Formats: sequence, structure tokens, C-alpha cells
Amino acid sequence: MKPVSLLAILLIVLGVISFAYQGITYTTHKKVVDIGPLQATTSERKTIPLPPILGGLALIGGVLLLVARKDNA
Repeated sequence: MKPVSLLAILLIVLGVISFAYQGITYTTHKKVVDIGPLQATTSERKTIPLPPILGGLALIGGVLLLVARKDNA
């Protein structure tokens, strides 16, 4: 498989995943209290939103690469 075809398939997959999840969520842990053997922590969930236009551009770019690849082959 050619590198251009792999890139096209990767862009299509990333575009579909971007539409499905619409963001990346991660959890951070912070120490609130640390007094000798006594420790208290809190976890906070944060989300990095992925705009739908990003997924659309990746999807369209991947499809265009596949179509251009087939026309040249």
C-alpha cells in the first residue's frame, strides 16, 4: 500500500472519530491536603473540544486524496 493511500485512510478515520467523540477528555489529580500521613486529592475532568469543521476537513481531505490517487493510478 502506498504512503498516500495510508495517509488518506488515516485522515478518513480521524475525521470519523472526530465526529463521534467531539472532544478529548482527560483527568488531572491535585493534592488538596498533605499533612504527614494524611493526604487528600481531588480529580478534575477537563475536555479539549474538537470543532466539527476539523473532522469535516479531515474526512474531505482523505476522500479527495483517495479519489486523486485512483485517477492517477
